[in-house]
Amino acid sequence: MDKFLTRVLRIDLTKKKFWVEERADLFEKGLGGAGVAIELLHELCPKDADPLGPENPIIFAVGPLNPLFPLASKVVAMFKSPHTGNLGESHCGGRAALALRLAGFGALVIQGRSEVPVYLAIHHGRVQFRDARALWGLSSSLTVGRVLREIEPGSGARTILRIGRAGERLVTYATVIAETYRHFGRLGLGAVFGSKNLKALVISGTSTVPIPDPPRYQKVYRELWEKATRSDLMRKYHDLGTAQNIRPLNQIGALPVRNLLDTRYSPEPPFTGEQLAEEFLGRRLACSACPVACIHLAVLREPHPVEPYFYKTTFVSYDHEPLYALGSMLGMERAEDVLKLIDAVEVWGMDAITTGVTLAWATEAFARGLITERETQGLKPKWGEASVYLEMIRRIAQRDGEFYSVLGKGVKAAASRYGGEEFALHFGGNEMPGYHTGPGALLTYLSGSRHSHLDSAGYALDQECLSCGERLAPEELARRLFQEEVRRQILSSLVVCFFARGIYNLETISAALATLGIERSPAELEKLGANILRRKYAFKRREGFDLGRLSIPKRALETPTPSGRVEEEFLRRALGEMAKLVEGDDGMA
Repeated sequence: MDKFLTRVLRIDLTKKKFWVEERADLFEKGLGGAGVAIELLHELCPKDADPLGPENPIIFAVGPLNPLFPLASKVVAMFKSPHTGNLGESHCGGRAALALRLAGFGALVIQGRSEVPVYLAIHHGRVQFRDARALWGLSSSLTVGRVLREIEPGSGARTILRIGRAGERLVTYATVIAETYRHFGRLGLGAVFGSKNLKALVISGTSTVPIPDPPRYQKVYRELWEKATRSDLMRKYHDLGTAQNIRPLNQIGALPVRNLLDTRYSPEPPFTGEQLAEEFLGRRLACSACPVACIHLAVLREPHPVEPYFYKTTFVSYDHEPLYALGSMLGMERAEDVLKLIDAVEVWGMDAITTGVTLAWATEAFARGLITERETQGLKPKWGEASVYLEMIRRIAQRDGEFYSVLGKGVKAAASRYGGEEFALHFGGNEMPGYHTGPGALLTYLSGSRHSHLDSAGYALDQECLSCGERLAPEELARRLFQEEVRRQILSSLVVCFFARGIYNLETISAALATLGIERSPAELEKLGANILRRKYAFKRREGFDLGRLSIPKRALETPTPSGRVEEEFLRRALGEMAKLVEGDDGMA
């Protein structure tokens, strides 16, 4: 295995020290990415640690395929989540994987807390602790990026990770922004940065990655490149991106609308992928090592309030999840308004899904009288009212008063404080993604290690079963989702974008690793994936998580999916089977 991959850079913010550890043991055991990060989290995060305390580590890790193969473009971050109080895992594209790999490290660990705001500059394998007091308090995360691009060396193989005001104010779902349009989005890594007085992280690298068998490597690389660029497997992501999902989900009645009071717009939403591409699409971007370019940027032109013929032009990155959370969940009727909301959460540095679902809860709670203008400080949230939502986003990011401080902790905290638990759409403390397709989606949200649609993709299995008329027993549903979750642990350890799951099967992964001198059979990879998943659950259980005691949102059971209502008993049986599988009752232990 590449000797540079197995190096772990350790940084202590309290003592302003750094050192490098050789951890070949971790990379041989877990490959990289999620497999290495979860072991470091077990080692370095004390039981019952305060997620916003100095003892909570931030762990970044890459894998052996970064950045050598197409779509091996991601970095994994692990930490204890301030949003759920449990496992925090987030993936990010952009140039972060390239920069960390070429800096000569396979993992980066940040611990402690600085007395004053700082940012870290990592160049040529060395760490410099820079004073960030002049950057602290800037309202826009975009401004921070522009400043650091001017004053820090490096280009191309350089990444700039930073937080916005929401991270500084410890909003529990604050993000870390990379290269403007990519994020460590869910579960609050931005708040962990803020708790450590860490404003930003700049990494550049000039190393090279050795390839022991170039002819064999080139053959596998070309095969993957052809599949990524010339087959239909990745065309969706390039043409319309995941925004393409809005129209078909609306057509089958699986798009959450107005806090899941409904699942369909009539007529269709004004922000489908097709409509956005025709009316707003300005350009496409790609992460490093990616030939697909799935990042779609809309051009938003806003007239000057006084001067005629003057316009503010903003590029806004959009995809399915922000369009759902800040569009259909809020009953928006204008595409321009949805883009404004997406841009606002980008500027303040907040997770789009959690922000949208939290605002949807607040809108319904206001309509029911659970909260009043006294709590909202005079605002009247109403479906489709973009100006009100924009101001609420600002107040949440600033933690402006008690009500907005509570909203800065998400819907679970809000419903606990003000009522409305029956329509508080969270799963394991994490807000609902944009698919109400059936029992598979709900089981993914409940049982996935990140409570994300990207865990085991139950929404895809629901649609597959719907198209062929198949109805799975709860135990069979759990087994299929467990198998998919196992496979995704390998992808997140390499670290490969999940969009490429159709071209990176276990046989292809085994062949790609072999070109780098790493021999792992498909069966060995599958076993490794199961072990990584169980190590994640071991951490979750250590911190109090229990599949048998999960709360299931009442609204998610009441609102029909395309296949009808999902029964709680069905999900409880499926969760029971999933609990057995993650304990090792599957023959892969």
